Amino acid sequence: MERRPAGDSRTARPRPVPITSASTARSYVRSVVEEHGHSPSGPAGERAVMDLMLVVSEVVTNAIRHGGGLAGFEVDLLPKGVRLRVHDYSDAVPSAAYGPGTLPHTHEGSGYGWPLIIRLSREIHIERRRTGGKTVTVLVPLT
Repeated sequence: MERRPAGDSRTARPRPVPITSASTARSYVRSVVEEHGHSPSGPAGERAVMDLMLVVSEVVTNAIRHGGGLAGFEVDLLPKGVRLRVHDYSDAVPSAAYGPGTLPHTHEGSGYGWPLIIRLSREIHIERRRTGGKTVTVLVPLT
């Protein structure tokens, strides 16, 4: 289990299974959200959870496809939403990550991930890790 400093109220829990795919990441995040009492009540709540699942899929898939693999995955449930931290093995910061979130004009099979992450997330940060690779951190609101 991840250790937190005294007085840190963020939720941490051990991962029951290794996060190795977008599917296992979505299942884990959904379990964290449900365990802490967030049940979608009405269309707004359902949409927020669907948006969260889409962001989880995109950031994990990007780490696997473009980041040399998934090096770690963390979830914190906060009053203002869910913070995801996805660690990968690549030092490259995707240029689209700080773009305007504009969807591609033509469908070529890719290019939708970062625009969706930008549109559905808040507080996007990308930091290079001292041990190599990077961490993508996003906050996805649940309201």
